[in-house]
Order: sequence, then structure tokens, then C-alpha cells
Amino acid sequence: MKIIIAGAGEVGCYVAKRLSNEEHDVVLIDESKNKLDLLDTKYDLMVCQGSPLSPKTLIEAGVKRADLFIAVTPEESINTTSGILAKKLGAKKVVTRVNNYEYTQPNNKQLFKQLGIDTLIYPETLAALEISENLQRGWMREYRLFGQGELILACVKVRNNATFLNKQFLTGFFDHDRYRVVAIKRNSHTIIPRGGDQILANDVVYFICPKGNLEFVREEAGKSLYNIKKIMIMGGSRIAINTVRSLPKDINVTIIENNRDKCVTVAEKLHNQVLTIHADGRDLDTLKSEGIKDYDAFIAVTDNSETNVMACLAAKRFGIVKTIAEVENIDYIDLAEGLDIGTVINKKLIAAGCIYQMTLDDDALDLQSLTYSDAEVVEFVVKPNDKITKHIIKDLKLPIDVNIGGIIRDGKGFVVNGNTLVKPGDHVVVFCNSDSVPKIAKFF
Repeated sequence: MKIIIAGAGEVGCYVAKRLSNEEHDVVLIDESKNKLDLLDTKYDLMVCQGSPLSPKTLIEAGVKRADLFIAVTPEESINTTSGILAKKLGAKKVVTRVNNYEYTQPNNKQLFKQLGIDTLIYPETLAALEISENLQRGWMREYRLFGQGELILACVKVRNNATFLNKQFLTGFFDHDRYRVVAIKRNSHTIIPRGGDQILANDVVYFICPKGNLEFVREEAGKSLYNIKKIMIMGGSRIAINTVRSLPKDINVTIIENNRDKCVTVAEKLHNQVLTIHADGRDLDTLKSEGIKDYDAFIAVTDNSETNVMACLAAKRFGIVKTIAEVENIDYIDLAEGLDIGTVINKKLIAAGCIYQMTLDDDALDLQSLTYSDAEVVEFVVKPNDKITKHIIKDLKLPIDVNIGGIIRDGKGFVVNGNTLVKPGDHVVVFCNSDSVPKIAKFF
């Protein structure tokens, strides 16, 4: 596939790095020579210095033969204009990043389609949906659905009260059909569990289970069930506004923002759905005076990652069980997790995962990038004569960093074991390291 990416920022670089490890012809466009030189020496991709608004630059990058053009510069106007140009010059499919919520509304999608833009990516909405889903399942760090929810991926940080601690997988303790442990994140290392591995306290554990067994996973992990009905959000950002829009109406929300103009904007856009307070959420006395102890969750989504992390640590001191921090720099995610602040959200990583999914073959129904692990969860549809159907799972000689978690068959989800035989028509949910997606795709 011929893919052109406009913008060597974090999203563009992340997607380019991922695709450079696969059999794609990738060209990255940016006006910064320094950025491109650094990438050109480290990764197997072509670079093109220039403006994506220049037809000459686009033609030099090979836009006439492009299967996919991705515009992810920081400037919305550059993305939309370059996307329109790319389509007119011959790009088959165009994806652009936007910052305007109005553009993503259903009545406007057809307008952009007519202009030549096939898909709009609005990272703030994607991040807000992630936050909203996370709040509704407060005991988990991450949560993903497959099929119509028949299979669930749950990410949990386990403590000393989990029932499965210090038990090696070869003991048979995990040999049941209630859930399957597909990965363990320990410090900065992701472990695909083998017989001699075990789960330790403070590990981040990824489970796949049928929807009816999620409560069993919670009990085994030693997590308490609690409802979140009152939330404090620090920062009147676009993510904050979109989070409120995506939350159930019965949740009480307070937004604390130290910029008066932003407070007015929040009130206007949300039509006074929330209580907006003009104050500095970093100040502990302010948090105390605003009754932070009475809240069920605290979300920090300011423009500053360090502020968000520190604010969540402060909220933890006041006894808030559920905290969520938006961390802009992808490299900071492991650091934030090490501080045990709760859930980390990175809008660029979420957006990059959505874009990457567009490069997959039709056999891959869904691909979701995970925040706490350099890994993906992919849902494949099995066709007759696929390699995956030729042997039971333990005899397939799968790559070592691949773990098949579960199958959806005839509308019902179940976990697999080594003796499971995959059949045509099955939906197979696979956990694998990011670099292994092409390896496992060869089985489908």
C-alpha cells in the first residue's frame, strides 16, 4: 500500500514508525528538515521536505499513486486543504485530523465527503469517549468490547488482595473457561504469559472474558464495585467539553478552570449543564474548599501533562479512588503509570490507532491500541481455508509474542485454550505486540 503522511508530529511519526515495519511504501511530508533527517536515519521510510499545501510537494511524494493520504499536522486548515488537494491529485482515500467538533457531526460528514475527505479524525472526541467508558467501569484501567460485546478485554492493576497472585500458569490454576490472561505489564515490560510466568502484586494485567464473566474477573482481581455519580474535571479543554457531552445525564460534573474566558466558553458550549468554577485546580486549599473529598472521580485534562499528573496525585491524597490524567507526550505514559495515578489517556495514541486500522486488510474487523502496553488487540474474521483453521491452536506455531484470547462463534463469546480449533466464520480476538500484527495477519 502506498501511504503518504503529512505532518511529522507525534501522531504522524507514530503511524509512520508502525507502518515502516510492514510492507508499505510510506512517505512522510514535513517542512522541518531536522525532523525528517532524524526519522530518515532511524526508520525504513521515505521523507519529503515541503508543504503539504504545495501540489508540487504532493506530486513529488507520489500522491497520484497513493492508496491512503493522512493529514495530521497541528493545523486543521492545512489538513483539510491538503486532503482536498490530495484527492484531486489522485489519492484513493483521504483521512484528515480536525479540531472542530462541528465538523464531525453526521450532517457535515457528507459535505466533507463531497470535498474529497473520506474520514475525519477528531482526537479530542476519541479521548472523551475513552474517558466516559472508563468512568462507567471504575475498577478497570482500560476496557474494550469485541463483536456486540460478547467478548471483553479488561485491564486491571492488581494489588495484594488478588486471588491469583504468585501462581504459575503451568500449575493449572488458570485452566478454566471463565477468563484468559493475555498479557502482563510489569514496570515497562510487556509479558505474554508462558507456563513459568506468574502474576505479581502491582502488575497491570490484561484479561479477555465473555461478558457474563466480567464480574468473576473483578472478584478474582480483588476490586471493589462502586458507582461514579459525581466528577470533578480540571481544565476547560475540548476534551473536558466532549467528555461531558458523552457522559450519562445523571452524572454530576464540576469543571474547575483558572482561565476566566475558558470558563465562559465552557458554560456557553455546555448550556450550563455543569458547575464551572474559576479557580486554580493545582492549589490544594482550593480543592479542599471545593469539597473534593465528596467526589467519586477526578479528571485532569489541562494542556500541561505534568500538571495533570500532579493534580491526580493530589486528588489521590484526598481519597479519590478514580483518577484520570490526559498525558500528551507518549514517552511520559510509563512514567505516569509508575506514579500510580490511575488511568492515563493519550489522545494522539488513540487517534494513531484509529488511523493505523485503516491500513489493515478487510479480514481485520477491529484494531485497538492499548495505552499501557506497546501492543494491539485485533479482531479477525476467519475465512474458509485460512491458515488459522488448519490445526488446533497449540500446533499453529504462532509467533512468540502473540496470544489468541477468545473467539466469537454464532453470536457467543468464549475463551480459547491450546486444544481449540478455529473455524470459518469465527471472529478471533488476538493480543500481540505492535510489530507482530503483520505476522499474525498471515494466519487469516
